[in-house]
Amino acid sequence: MQQGHQSWRFDNKPVIVASAAVGGPFEAQGPLSKDFDLLHGDLWLGQASFEKAERKLLEEACEVAIRKAGLQKKDIEFFLCGDLMNQITASSFAARTMAVPYLGLFGACSTSMEGLALASLLVNSRAGRYVLCGTSSHNATAEKQFRYPTEYGGQKPPTAQWTVTGSGVAVVAPEGEGPRVTGATIGRIVDMGITDPFNMGAAMAPAAVDTITAHFRDFGIFHEEYDLIATGDLGKVGHHIAKDLFAKHGMALPEEKFVDCGLLIYGPDQQEEVIAGGSGCGCSATVTYGHILNRMKQGELRKILIVATGALLSPITYQQNDSIPCIAHAVAIERG
Repeated sequence: MQQGHQSWRFDNKPVIVASAAVGGPFEAQGPLSKDFDLLHGDLWLGQASFEKAERKLLEEACEVAIRKAGLQKKDIEFFLCGDLMNQITASSFAARTMAVPYLGLFGACSTSMEGLALASLLVNSRAGRYVLCGTSSHNATAEKQFRYPTEYGGQKPPTAQWTVTGSGVAVVAPEGEGPRVTGATIGRIVDMGITDPFNMGAAMAPAAVDTITAHFRDFGIFHEEYDLIATGDLGKVGHHIAKDLFAKHGMALPEEKFVDCGLLIYGPDQQEEVIAGGSGCGCSATVTYGHILNRMKQGELRKILIVATGALLSPITYQQNDSIPCIAHAVAIERG
């Protein structure tokens, strides 16, 4: 049911009965590599193009999650998915392989929690029993579409981030064993007038703060309710801005509790390449559905808030000098 102005409370507490994280070669070198179900040694994944490789990442994550749930494809009633490529082709082609009812989503890098929120809403309202939700990104497809060709060798500023090659997927059901989704807050567009696509952390930070603040307001709680509050891909720059904004409004969050998936997924020895941290749809999806849920299952975390952040720009809007509209969606998850 609706909670406050922009949130949902899930009284039936839908269960994440299984999740899967699949990554690429750079993710395999990071500190969270053990939390991936499957890792690949190169960006091609044996495919003829990077776009086909991203599609394979997503298909593999779906297969692993369904298998871990003890289900078959025919048991899945709805598939909610999106990605960063034009016309969300990785998701739509994966849905062709899945051959189940499909809802394509686009929230840029916020898609992971947009999908989980909607999947939980479907299950909570008994509109679906087994709902699959997920997303993907690929470093090379993002570089091709949004930035310079790799061969061009363009230098990136210190605010730039590294797109994660990975896919994260979850199976949501009305009952079973696993973490439970208790609520969600749907973000609104926040645009601070930033036009630099190499500084998306700064562009997205105010949206993350806006959604987290709305979540606290709608549910009448504060950070004490959660053991961990994780944003999706603000990176170094955006994470510092978000912390400063909370402090400025008298809502300072504890350092050990407020983290960012883009800062968790890569280690210090990868810093030169990732610059300000990880990004992409696969960033929050793989870290949440792999590392963070594993920590919860091991008893380290009781209740968490995942806030996936997205910059809703395109090459065309950048070329037309538009600013970057941003959004963040938050989902509350507690140990089952």
